[in-house]
Amino acid sequence: MAFLNKGDKAPDFSVKDQEGKMVALKDFRGHKVILYFYPKADTPGCTAESCNLRDNYDDLLGRGYKIIGVSPDTIEKQNKFAEKYNLPFSLLADTEMDVIKAYGAWGTKSMYGKSYEGLLRTTYVIDEQGKIEKVITSVKTKDHAAQILQAMEEE
Repeated sequence: MAFLNKGDKAPDFSVKDQEGKMVALKDFRGHKVILYFYPKADTPGCTAESCNLRDNYDDLLGRGYKIIGVSPDTIEKQNKFAEKYNLPFSLLADTEMDVIKAYGAWGTKSMYGKSYEGLLRTTYVIDEQGKIEKVITSVKTKDHAAQILQAMEEE
């Protein structure tokens, strides 16, 4: 599945978050959205990325961004992850991988010379009208908020 590109309409979705609440992209119209895909809750890279966004949450909110995390984890795992690290944003439990696949965040990866299918760590910045403004595929997990802001300034 190919990634979406800048200027593409962001696919709408409606998926339960860590609290079992339905979250739909259309509910965020009028706001900029940071939609980040991560492989697995409470693993080192995913924790670093999510905590970096948490630590910069107020700054990102002040700049008009809303944050939504997505992984194929269950509601229960997302809830434990959010509670353990005090994550103040929605974490979608995309167990059917509908959102992941719609955004092209599933594909071939390789590790130690072996290829396998998996979640491709990706972040999309979506504008107020629901169009993709930026796609980040080489995510710096420990400094992701700064990476996003820098990418937006390069426009």
